[in-house]
Amino acid sequence: MLVKTYGSAVYGVEAVSITVEVNWMETNLGFMLVGLPDNAVKESFQRVESTIKSIGRSIPRTRIVVNLAPADIKKSGTAFDLTLAIGILAASEQLKNHELVEQYVIMGELSLDGEIRPIKGALPIAIQARKETFKGLIVPRSNAREAAMVNNLDVYGVDHIKEVIDFFESGGTSMQPLVINTRDEFFNAQSDFDIDFAEVKGQENIKRALEIAAAGGHNAILIGPPGAGKTMLAKRLPTILPPLSLQEALETTKIHSVAGKLPENATLVSKRPFRSPHHTISDVALVGGGGMPQPGEISLAHNGVLFLDELPEFKRTVLEVMRQPMEERRVTISRARVAVDFPASFMLIASMNPCPCGFYNHPERECTCPPGAVQKYLNKVSGPLLDRIDLHVEVTPVAFSELSSVKEQEHSTAIRERVMRARQIQDVRYKEIEGTYCNAQMSSKMLKQICQINTAGQNLLKIAMQKLNLSARAYDRILKVARTIADLSSTEEIKTEHLAEAIQYRSLDREGWAG
Repeated sequence: MLVKTYGSAVYGVEAVSITVEVNWMETNLGFMLVGLPDNAVKESFQRVESTIKSIGRSIPRTRIVVNLAPADIKKSGTAFDLTLAIGILAASEQLKNHELVEQYVIMGELSLDGEIRPIKGALPIAIQARKETFKGLIVPRSNAREAAMVNNLDVYGVDHIKEVIDFFESGGTSMQPLVINTRDEFFNAQSDFDIDFAEVKGQENIKRALEIAAAGGHNAILIGPPGAGKTMLAKRLPTILPPLSLQEALETTKIHSVAGKLPENATLVSKRPFRSPHHTISDVALVGGGGMPQPGEISLAHNGVLFLDELPEFKRTVLEVMRQPMEERRVTISRARVAVDFPASFMLIASMNPCPCGFYNHPERECTCPPGAVQKYLNKVSGPLLDRIDLHVEVTPVAFSELSSVKEQEHSTAIRERVMRARQIQDVRYKEIEGTYCNAQMSSKMLKQICQINTAGQNLLKIAMQKLNLSARAYDRILKVARTIADLSSTEEIKTEHLAEAIQYRSLDREGWAG
């Protein structure tokens, strides 16, 4: 008897429905699985056989042929175990109402005793199931809340294969679909942070720089000695970024779902991600890849912050592969059989010591590096990468008087409100321009129209370029940052004080900065 069950395969952040055709014939013996399965799928028969025997059923002693269609797409992973098991039971007439089986997408990894283990990519699978008008989706219970975010689709979470069999034999009445209020859960968790800028003593100039970075979506680099607070400040940046919209949250959740990074029983990702990979990371782990391409750290940081601590310690090849994704805000992973796109729109925040010993330009301690060591250390970070970083922020140690002060510091919520007002101005400005959402994404052509400055501003920029020996690449960056500073002060015109503040954030462009 020929029976069709349905599963789904995930490629990139999208899912493709897979038809699992099971047929058994009375001639010969054995099990044949076709349709480009990988080893994990081929090994599923042993798990399925043990599961079926453990629940008191049997696999017919005949020839079983299973086809995974479309047959020209590679299938990987263990998530087809449950789909195969239900298909074999239905095809051997050990499952009533097998017609009902064809109305559901069924996914799950089986243990040898029939328990159902979690899978990756439940959210894109649910989205695809709704798109193809399936009646419902059956997934492991720990993935059910994630999949139930998709409306107009019945989602059932199961712990054991017996629950699935009872569901179909009862005509779909033995279980109730999971219902969650996605919007309430999402909006209630958006401002629930464990850290706050109010915990940071002093460092007012660094807080101001990060506020500007958040308001305009600018990349930033923090340069200062060990213990000055670079990492602590960077970790608090997501607390002042605008809250995720539902669309952004859905995009972010899909990526984390595909990568298997969502916690158990998770729903929508409610806060902007903050990813901080170690400096020993490989280029594949950073941008994504593998035999079946998986998202890397830059995609996991989509709609959030990628923090690279001790930037010069990263391998040069790792830093260079980021250049194109930073411009295009997506990364394409190409393989012989498949090419997938992963979104990668993130804010880059980097930190570094000014020299190998960490105390160059320190107000109290003396640098012990030999001549030329500072410049050699800074040269580990390539010019093209620095060209994509708008703010260079010098972090100085906090004085004891500030550390011991009992004065209440400004909370993240107050800073966030100013950032959101600036972003609202930019939303109006760029609403007709596809792919541009903040000042940092302006093209050179847009820069001329949006960042016009008066004669006094032109003179100030000219003096700065000459006196500070700023490089040519600093010019556009200064204008973009000045535009953001003007937005924070709710002024249409870029004033000289806005330009003056923007100029001070170009430390690494100054000739002679490193001696």
